[in-house]
Amino acid sequence: MSRQDEANSTPAAIDYSAAPPNLTTLANASLFETWRPRAHVLPPFGQIGDPCMHYTDPATGLFHVGWLFNGNGASGATTDDLVTYRDLNADGAPFIVPGGTNDPIAVFDGSVIPAGVDGKPTLLYTSVSYLPIQWTIPYTRGSETQSLAVSSDSGRNFTKAQHGPVIPSPPFALNVTGFRDPFVFQNGQLDTLLESGNGTWYTVISGGVHGDGPSQFLYRQYDPDFQYWEYLGEWWHEAANTTWGNGDWAGRWGYNFEVANVFSLNEEGYDSEGKIFTTLGAEWSLDPIVPEVSDFREMLWAAGNLTLVDGKAKFTPEMAGKIDWGHSAYAAAGKELPASSQASTKSGAPDRFISYVWLTGNFYGTQNPATNQQNWTGTFLLPRELSVGKINNVVDNELSREQGSWQISSESSGVLELSTLKQQIAREPLAKLKNGASYTEAGQTLRSPGSVAFVKSPDSKFYTMTASISFPQSARGSDLKAGFQILASEHETTTLYYQFSNESIVVDRTNSSAAAQTTDDIDSRNEAGRLRLFDVVEDGAEKMETLELTIVVDNAVVEIHANDRFALSTWARSWYDASKEIRFFHDGTGEATFGNITVYEGLYEAWPERSS
Repeated sequence: MSRQDEANSTPAAIDYSAAPPNLTTLANASLFETWRPRAHVLPPFGQIGDPCMHYTDPATGLFHVGWLFNGNGASGATTDDLVTYRDLNADGAPFIVPGGTNDPIAVFDGSVIPAGVDGKPTLLYTSVSYLPIQWTIPYTRGSETQSLAVSSDSGRNFTKAQHGPVIPSPPFALNVTGFRDPFVFQNGQLDTLLESGNGTWYTVISGGVHGDGPSQFLYRQYDPDFQYWEYLGEWWHEAANTTWGNGDWAGRWGYNFEVANVFSLNEEGYDSEGKIFTTLGAEWSLDPIVPEVSDFREMLWAAGNLTLVDGKAKFTPEMAGKIDWGHSAYAAAGKELPASSQASTKSGAPDRFISYVWLTGNFYGTQNPATNQQNWTGTFLLPRELSVGKINNVVDNELSREQGSWQISSESSGVLELSTLKQQIAREPLAKLKNGASYTEAGQTLRSPGSVAFVKSPDSKFYTMTASISFPQSARGSDLKAGFQILASEHETTTLYYQFSNESIVVDRTNSSAAAQTTDDIDSRNEAGRLRLFDVVEDGAEKMETLELTIVVDNAVVEIHANDRFALSTWARSWYDASKEIRFFHDGTGEATFGNITVYEGLYEAWPERSS
């Protein structure tokens, strides 16, 4: 029996109308379906790690999505529509594993040049020769190098180049905190700035310098076979554990960068000549004097300018924010999806940058939420389209001029246009999420604390809900909280709401899972993320921006998307079958008006061949 057959075998019946036992006493794989999502990307079984190694195959037009798998190399799948996926190899087997001369210990993240060596997909990845590697301990030189592998069979296998690492060490005389996760990209602005040939490939490698702070190290392709890479310096560096602004909108830069991506965007999507963006993971510690190994990570983005300083390219942020505010959301990785790809051809989309975010299922390996009983851990979140977003007709006041996850792009007569990172669920899966049976719930205005049940609740724990909530300007700075309760019953509920006291969307998971009362490591900590609702001018009058929500409930995976610029994703591991209700929620003083509420039932099956 294969691991997949074991995962899908029929376990002893579990009564989801009764209180849960200690889940670790149940049989292995007996909880395989209990919290497993349906519309998300994850392996057939086992632990998914960082998203990485994505690319569009120029020979087929298929988009390849990759991930670290079970701590033993990388696996992947293809998609022609960003909705349904097919495993590259049977049972999700890896397309590259460690054990070679360059990578005797591990294969870490990498990135693919779609038409590289001999015109074939060429992977530049971190080859690991020594562990442990952690930014709080001395770095062992040679532990992380960058190596090549080439695929001749449409990405099902990547064969390692028969030579040493193409980037054999960190920059000379730097005591680095890390040196990994190469991301390859092309950029017309860098070509012009550095007088490179058109279409030159670059790579950023993530890390930092002990006692100094986090960095992105920039390299340039030197030869047509990608065997030599020219070091161009620390194109971006921040002082250790500093913040963007006061830290409210983008957390900490930390001590070490990981998983950096670099790309350029305009208002339509990907544009080699557009605004420079980077996404990055930041690692930090509560103790700035004696840093200790910690699980504090932030998944950030930054946008800024390129300049030439002493002959070297430098990136300077102008705005920054978080890709996802969930504590377990990390390691975002994306790639250009050209208009010529199969997915974009079908949907009529332009060139885009599509990013996937990892939602770790065990809080970076520090928890054990009945892992053996599930036989899988973690998932990717739904793919997101990234572009330059505009917030129009914003009142020119202190709120809009604060240093945050936006910048002023134009101003006129007391009204501003703000720019930010626009992130939405990619158009194809979003359309599919809204393509099934649906129903509407009548809006209402709540003025007193309490919860009010929807007239109709979903038939399952698989649905998408869209809604808006409007607030008077007098709510700003008040104790008002308003939102929804989901996955609710007499035993459990997950409450998500906007809170004006600190301009945050909060997910209260205190009572999300009855299993948390019987089993260790069912995470029930609350989640929160900052979102400012600006004062805007509409029909000649000032008002507060409306909160526009898209909430995806895929069994235990909950994604909250707001106003095309905010995301918070988390786990809500409800136990009882009855925990399907949706309720309006209000607390504090003031009024909240709910409207435009539609519930789309069922979701879709992202892996049709697995379920056949």
